[in-house]
Amino acid sequence: MISSYERHSPSKLNLFCASPAMFTLEYVKGIRQEVGPPAHRGVAVEDGVTHGLNNLTAPLADCVAIALATYDARTTLSGDPRRDKYRDTIKDMVATGVNELRKYGIPTGTQGLVEWHPDGLALPIVGYYDYQWDNHGILVDLKTSEKMPSSIKFAHARQVAHYAVSDNIDARLAYITPKKLEVFRLENVRQHRNALYEIALTVEDFLNQSDDPDVLMRKVKPDLDSFYWGNPAMRQLAYEHWRI
Repeated sequence: MISSYERHSPSKLNLFCASPAMFTLEYVKGIRQEVGPPAHRGVAVEDGVTHGLNNLTAPLADCVAIALATYDARTTLSGDPRRDKYRDTIKDMVATGVNELRKYGIPTGTQGLVEWHPDGLALPIVGYYDYQWDNHGILVDLKTSEKMPSSIKFAHARQVAHYAVSDNIDARLAYITPKKLEVFRLENVRQHRNALYEIALTVEDFLNQSDDPDVLMRKVKPDLDSFYWGNPAMRQLAYEHWRI
């Protein structure tokens, strides 16, 4: 197994499920794709919302200022033409998130570590939940999106199921768009958690085929129609490493 791959995470496992080639490029070959404005906005909105939840009387303007500071710091050197477009949506997203989630009160935990060592896996599955309210038995993961989904996405379901370590936890997904927030309760937690475990087994089977990154790279091929390879720089990497 590749020595640099030391643990699983829900995001890594979901990436392998969605694009084995991208997973292999990032976590076997060690070539990480550039993070764009949507991901930076997600981190920024979470910072602003977290401040507003941990300080229930904090003005919304302060929460927004924290979010914008995070976004600006992370995108200072970005030449992505979408930078300002995504920045302009942060204020409304933070305000919506703070106003809706303050109903739960101050979280008893934020960015809490969850480490799972199931039988049959050589490596643990490690992740961090966003918010937990022990007094309510509620756990919430925050996701930013351009459009509101009609239900929880499977990748997100597997991720949140990892955090719900007890049947007594009410696991939820809070999706925030520039216009609104909706909270979905996760059903069939054990089923989604088991799916994450099965993906991890497949990843370990794949990685155990060789400790040579180039051998593993030859076992997968990128789907250039996938959004994972939509960036010209990523398509160039596909050509350089797979000649397609």
